[in-house]
Amino acid sequence: MKTLRIIAGLGLTMLALAGCGGRQPLKPVEGQRLPAVPVGAATAPTSTQLLTPSIQARPERNVELLTQSRERTDDEFDLPPEAQPN
Repeated sequence: MKTLRIIAGLGLTMLALAGCGGRQPLKPVEGQRLPAVPVGAATAPTSTQLLTPSIQARPERNVELLTQSRERTDDEFDLPPEAQPN
């Protein structure tokens, strides 16, 4: 019975916290300027553009699975360590 109350309390707390997020567009704080215009750009980026990750930041993943095993080829650079002179 006590466990059920704890779970219900945690659930209600999580539900209350889920409603705290704001859905309004971002605005600069009064008295502060927006970021400088990047070199070569005609206009300054918007807040949405600044928050959207680039292709380099989030590359697409290759999910191709290896369906058949293949034997490794010889690696000419896989050499044993050389003995160090004393």
